[in-house]
Amino acid sequence: MKLFIKKPIALLMAASKEGEKTLKRTLGVGSLIALGIGAIIGAGIFVRTAAAAGEHAGPAVTLSFLIAAAGCALAGLCYAEFASMIPIAGSAYTYSYATMGEFIAWIIGWDLVLEYALGAATVAIGWSQYFNTFLETFFNCHIPFALSHSPFEISTTTSGMYASELGSHGIVNLPAILILLLLTLLLIKGTAESAAVNNVIVIIKVAIVLMIIGLGWSFINPANHTPYLIPANAGTVKTNTGIVNYADTFNHGWLGVLRGASVVFFAFIGFDAVSTAAQEAKNPQKDMPKGILISLVFCTILYVLFSHVLTGLVSYKDFLVQGKEASVTYAIHTAMGGGYSWLAKLVTIAILAGFSSVILVMLLGQTRVFYTMSVDGLIWPIFSKLHPKFRTPYKSQWFFFIMVSVFAGFIPDSIVGDMVSIGTLFAFVLVSIGIFILRVTDPGITRPFKTPLFYIVCPLGAVICLLMMASEGLDNWLRLFIWMALGMIVYFTYSIKHSHVRHGKPEVANDPPNPKFVE
Repeated sequence: MKLFIKKPIALLMAASKEGEKTLKRTLGVGSLIALGIGAIIGAGIFVRTAAAAGEHAGPAVTLSFLIAAAGCALAGLCYAEFASMIPIAGSAYTYSYATMGEFIAWIIGWDLVLEYALGAATVAIGWSQYFNTFLETFFNCHIPFALSHSPFEISTTTSGMYASELGSHGIVNLPAILILLLLTLLLIKGTAESAAVNNVIVIIKVAIVLMIIGLGWSFINPANHTPYLIPANAGTVKTNTGIVNYADTFNHGWLGVLRGASVVFFAFIGFDAVSTAAQEAKNPQKDMPKGILISLVFCTILYVLFSHVLTGLVSYKDFLVQGKEASVTYAIHTAMGGGYSWLAKLVTIAILAGFSSVILVMLLGQTRVFYTMSVDGLIWPIFSKLHPKFRTPYKSQWFFFIMVSVFAGFIPDSIVGDMVSIGTLFAFVLVSIGIFILRVTDPGITRPFKTPLFYIVCPLGAVICLLMMASEGLDNWLRLFIWMALGMIVYFTYSIKHSHVRHGKPEVANDPPNPKFVE
């Protein structure tokens, strides 16, 4: 059946040449770095930080970020080598196709739906939460709980905007769907326009993060950092989606820190999203590694400093109840007082803009992965259909708008976010293994960027990511297996019959006929 037939790198390079039927190269190194920062600094720092601290790691969420960053740094070095060597759209899917064969490439491509599409859904839910805070802060009104939360959520807040709606059930998250619609329209317009908007947003939100760190540092209460690790006898907390019991295995101590790392790992997928734009980069061999690694290092430093300040302002337990809807704004109001209400207002605006840039990059990444899979014949041609004027995969954008809206509108962020993390970790494991395989099987290929000490970096990156996957819990593993089972159905009923590599068909209209493939 030739499940592991490979796509030759020479053919991949030929497909990277710009033409009328390919994506347009418009992104420089600055835009690539901004894309990475735009995707990284968003839900991870403003929502997932509070979730990881409140449910699993407490003040030691800073250590969770360092563990996650270590896994990301090792995987990031592997991504940088691949991106410089194979500068086309598709990210880990394309890399796997060249090193481990079609079947593994399909698995990773299908898995990337969890990473990007559900990543966009998670951030859209966070955007909705802060949008309500914005309305309350500036206009003294808010969207009812029922119309801004999923059917699986019940209001447990006894103060703030939802105090009068205690016990209300959610119906649909309309603000989340609204922001997805607006950004889908922008992406259809063009990548260059989207990148320009993202660059402005990145400058604004980085400035705000630095401001919070600088001003909030003097308000840190050492008592909130003691004990640094959550003790097993910390009790329970009731939240919108159930009860958090700190006695549970992955809700306290070092195992809680490890679980927290898998939660905040979601925050680092921005550098992965950079690699999906390789076919739209002006000089991908040189600029892709810079875009991936610089954005990763810069954001890791900000994450650790920010999480230290945030958990020092209020107790980690507060993030599960009163601070759940908008943890940063809540922490500023509670710890810094009314004199800094202007900062809370500014933060709300900046966070809304920041979340928008994350959603933008996630939606961009997902459609580019499916664009490449469609060009290869593994999924339906509609996903590689380009707009006649803008040369963007507009039909794919509409499809993912509908799909992501279903998750953002009807599923809680805790479930969606965890699915993103396990999907991302799985992708990083395969990329780390892929570099090791390619170094052994094809050492002579041109590599503008080389992963240092690959015989250590690659296995260690895979192991760290696997350890974080192991802490994800049975529910998340079950969801991953179900999603993968659905993917297998698609692969064996459609992809095998239409694979261009398998049947020797040209990749795109201007490819040479009958290329030679290897197994």
